[in-house]
This record gives sequence, structure tokens and C-alpha cells, in this order.
Amino acid sequence: MSNNSSVTYTTLLTDLRRYLERGFTQESDPYVYEQLPRLITLAERRISRELKVTGFIVPVTTTLPAGVSVYPKPDRWRETVSMHIGTNAIHGRSYEYIRNYWPDSEETGTPEYYTDYDYFHWLIAPTPATDTTIEILYYEQPRFLGEETQTNFITDFAPDLLLYGTLLEAAPYLKNDARLQTWQTLYDRAAQSLNGEDLQRILDRTAIRNKA
Repeated sequence: MSNNSSVTYTTLLTDLRRYLERGFTQESDPYVYEQLPRLITLAERRISRELKVTGFIVPVTTTLPAGVSVYPKPDRWRETVSMHIGTNAIHGRSYEYIRNYWPDSEETGTPEYYTDYDYFHWLIAPTPATDTTIEILYYEQPRFLGEETQTNFITDFAPDLLLYGTLLEAAPYLKNDARLQTWQTLYDRAAQSLNGEDLQRILDRTAIRNKA
């Protein structure tokens, strides 16, 4: 899929109603009409949880303040890819490893390791001795679709995946077990296609670097 897709949140709702033959108006079918936006959000969460593709990676450059060892993660963070200070990688380790390596967070030094402190924070060790600029790459949950957010990476590059993912979420809600396997098969096929395209882009970039 390319970013020439004309799929938006509004057109996706229309397509879903046609596929399901339900929820066309709030007056005629209020339960399905009101549930469709929630089903889209569930599908978006499923996709970002199950797929790790380049389009979900976000780079951010920020400052680690001196003397602080616990840092908030960005909104919609899902998984850390890498951290670098200049050209030096900050390596991911377990929480227990970091606590054993640097038990006193009041002591400072040059950061070497990070871990998930909890879902919303990182723990860095050693605690930075000075304000330190760091580059972080992480997988992000794309901004959820809605009336104010008509498109995102998924609508632009994988609209079929989002459609089948939402239909897959809808089947149990509608107690339509007969369609569950159909939507699952189509969803899996679209996911494999997106993963294949992403892998090819990675291989192409590697080939270009090797030629250089």
C-alpha cells in the first residue's frame, strides 16, 4: 500500500457499515453505530502491538537533566528501539542488572544503561553528572483515528490491514463466528504484506550502505 490511499476515518466507517450491513444510523442500529469507533481503536491497538515496522518508529532528541535517574517516556510509547549519546549506544539491561550495577542513584557518572522503570518511565544508570543530550528511537502507538484525526500511518500505508482488523474485532461483538476466520485470514495476509514491504526497505537501505 502507498500513501496515495484515500482512506480516512470517515470513509473507513462507511466501508465498515457496508461490510457489516449494520450501524448505518444511530436511530436504526444504535449499538453498532456507537461501537464502530471503539472497534477501530481496538484494531489500531492490535496492529501496533503485533507489528513492528519502520513506520511506527519515532526518533526524539531530548536532554537528560543532571542528577536525575528516572525519566518519563513519550506519549504513546510502546517499545524502546535504541538510545544514543552522540555515537555511543546506551544499552538496554534488566532492572535488576542496573540496580546491582548502580545501586546508589545519588552517585553520578556517564550514562551507560537503561531499563523500563515502569510502563511510563525509564531508569538510566549511571545517573547523569551533567545535562546530557540523548537520541531515543521507539515504537509509537500512532495517534488514534477520530473526527479530528482522519488519517495516520495505518490509513496511509495499510488501509486494508485496518479494515480487516476492525472487522476482526467486530465479529465477536456481533457474535458472528462464521466470519471470524475469514477476517483473520485477510488480516494475516495484509500484515504479512506490510511486514514484507518493511523488510525489503531495510534490505534496500543495507545494500545502499554497503555499496557506499
